[in-house]
Amino acid sequence: MSSEDDDTRPQMVITGERTVPGIWHENYWFRRHEVVYESLRDRVRSARVLEAGCGEGYGADLLSRAAGSLFALDYDEYAAGHVRTAYPDVPVVRGNLVALPYADASFDVVVSLQTIEHLWDQDGFVAECVRVLRPGGVLVVSTPNTLTFPPGNIYHPKELEPGELRDLVARHATVTSLVGLHHGPRVAAWEQDHGSLVDAQIATPYEEWPTAVAEVVRSVRTDDFVLREGDDADLAASLDLVVTAVRD
Repeated sequence: MSSEDDDTRPQMVITGERTVPGIWHENYWFRRHEVVYESLRDRVRSARVLEAGCGEGYGADLLSRAAGSLFALDYDEYAAGHVRTAYPDVPVVRGNLVALPYADASFDVVVSLQTIEHLWDQDGFVAECVRVLRPGGVLVVSTPNTLTFPPGNIYHPKELEPGELRDLVARHATVTSLVGLHHGPRVAAWEQDHGSLVDAQIATPYEEWPTAVAEVVRSVRTDDFVLREGDDADLAASLDLVVTAVRD
């Protein structure tokens, strides 16, 4: 059973700061984030994992099913408290993302998805993530691509372009891949007939969405997105960016 299918789980309040599973009009954004977590199952298998910036906790819950052990951390007291209640099997700590409360070389994998854009000290955050990795450990960071992400999110002090993300992480670890997340064939075909699905969602309150928009938002699943490596133009056109790096 996936996170959004559990009707008994407490639900976070939607503020615009993070996506929340189990809410139909958030389904597009939830699936867009969930697909990256799903892609990391093999990466974290049997590993000691830290999720730095766990938010609502659905991703930590998903990864914990494959990891050898997983620890979740978030700075927000409300989020950390929610994780303790909603996902009691996921150990969570409230802590500073630029001063991680763990010893050097504590983890095999550090995952931080859709978090770095919320931070003022992004360089300090990456340095801390690498510090707590063992030599040869893997860091995975995702972020919305500022070249395609809707502007004006008050919770994002600094959004990143592909080259900026690559360079930021490369100052602290060896970058092994940078991939972009794109709409898959079904959503791309819908957009050919109706225009941008993202634009359609932000144009009006969800109560006023046309039937076609509401129907496709409800129906989106993780296989409606693809992750792929590409040239600079392809990365520039991507919705989200995912960088993977190894600690030397």
